[in-house]
Parts: sequence; C-alpha cells; structure tokens
Amino acid sequence: MHTVAVAVADGVLNFELSLACELFGSAPPVPVAPWYDLVICGAAPVRADGRFLLEPDDGLDRLARAGTVIVPGWAELDADPPADLVAAIRAAHEAGARVASLCTGAFVLAAAGLLDGRRATTHWQYAGALAARYPHVEVDPDVLYVDEGSVLTSAGKAAALDLCLHLVRRDHGAAVANAVARRLVVAPHRPGGQAQFVATPVPAPEDRPLSELLAWAARRLDQPLTVEDLARQASVSSRHLARQFRAATGTTPLRWLLTQRIRRAQELLEHSDDGLDAIAAATGLGTATTLRRHFHEVVGVAPGVYRRTFRDR
Repeated sequence: MHTVAVAVADGVLNFELSLACELFGSAPPVPVAPWYDLVICGAAPVRADGRFLLEPDDGLDRLARAGTVIVPGWAELDADPPADLVAAIRAAHEAGARVASLCTGAFVLAAAGLLDGRRATTHWQYAGALAARYPHVEVDPDVLYVDEGSVLTSAGKAAALDLCLHLVRRDHGAAVANAVARRLVVAPHRPGGQAQFVATPVPAPEDRPLSELLAWAARRLDQPLTVEDLARQASVSSRHLARQFRAATGTTPLRWLLTQRIRRAQELLEHSDDGLDAIAAATGLGTATTLRRHFHEVVGVAPGVYRRTFRDR
C-alpha cells in the first residue's frame, strides 16, 4: 500500500492539512485496491493555525518510509522552518519519496534544498519572498502547480486541491481522479499551467450559459468543434466568448477543448483496448498522429507509454 505521510509542525495551516487528509485518507467512490495509507507525522503535538491541537500518528522519522510526503501550508514565513522537519523531509526525498508542498509549504521544501535548480510555485502573494530568500529556485508565480517528477509544488488553497487530484491521477488514472473530484464537487481537472489569478474564479450567476456550454461541449468531444461552433451555441460572438472563457477559466476555448480531449483519451487508454486511431476519432483529434503529438504535449509521454505504464501499475 502506498503510504502518504503528511509532515506537520507548529505553524501548519489547517486548510491544507485537512485537504490532504480528506483526499488521501478517504476511500474513493469507485473500487480501487489498494488506496493510500495516510499517516500524519510530527515531532510532537502541534498547533494548526494557532488554534487546533493536533496529535501526530508517528514521528518525523516515519517520512523516510513513505511513498509520498505532503507538506501543507506554512504560516511562519518570516522564520526558518524547524530544523528537524527540514532534515526529515530531505531524508525522505533522498530515500526515494515523492515530496509535494501545498501553498506556502514550498518554503519548507526550499529550506531542505529540494527546489534548488528546479521550477516551483507557491501562492502568488508570497512568490516574491520565496524567490528572494531562495535565489536558486526558479519561482513561477503564474501557475497552479508544478510537477517536477519527484518534487511538486502548488499555489494557494484551491490549487493545492488541484495538485492532490493530479497526484491521484498519476497514481490511479483519470477515471478515479474524476470520481474523487465528483465526490468533492470540484472541477475534475485544471492544468497546472493555468493562471493562478482569473477575474472570476467562481462563475457568477450570469455565467450559467458558459457552464451549460462547457457541459454541451464535453458531450461532443468526438466532434471537430471550433470556437465559432462554441460561440454559435452560446449565442455570442467569438471574441466575446474568448473574453468570457478567459475571465471564468483562465484559459482559451481551444485550450480547454484540447485538455478535455486529452483527459478523455487518458480514460480510454486506461480502460479500453481501442487502438490509437479509434481513440483519436472518439476524442475529436482526428488521427493517431495528431493524438500522439497533443498527448505528449499535455501529458509528457506518448500514448503507448502511458497505456503500458498504467497497465503495469
């Protein structure tokens, strides 16, 4: 069973801590065997948000035996993180653990040296402080999360959830991650490269037609939809639709469509034996060649490699 260890110390933020416990500690609404074994690790009882007293399940040395270490948000940004916490996280990574920070937990990863020479992110409000304190880190303040393989970082609270769902998707596939997202009543996937700041993070009531449009398009991914098709369905001009999309989702209509097509292709690669031509047709990508090109661009590996890796896993 894959152990997810949440590293805590005084100053841990309750929201990110609770988010990690909810996502990795609760069984998904679809059969998955095995799910994660969640353990909270700390040197002693800690105060979360200065209000809640938390009794860890195990000591910090347990981190080195975990498959994934989660470092929640950190409140004391003007102070160095506890030396024993930093040392334990460094040791866990050296032992082969995947380490992910949520929000300002990136400051702890940076203190451990795990972000040196790597691209990373944190909440946009604190990105400047992270870059100034740790000049060897390539801080990107404009994205939701960054996946560097064995080290991952996320922006603020909602983006922390995006990163946790991304980890579930990496481990168990798109269908399971989508099922978990449905249980949490959140969007099943926001790309890590999406902007942190959008004008309307939660669509206003007047944006309901856009929500209806997204659902309409998602049911027609096998069709060669264009921006003009979407605008016609929404009864607006293409230019107005582009502005609505950017304000509500932080991306463009075509980019959103491509992401949905690739996620659908992932599900088909995971759960069907269809060939690439059939999957390309089912996702509106036309040909296997086009599927390969866009799949590699979005996912980072070829469709065949993704299928073999998922089946082997």
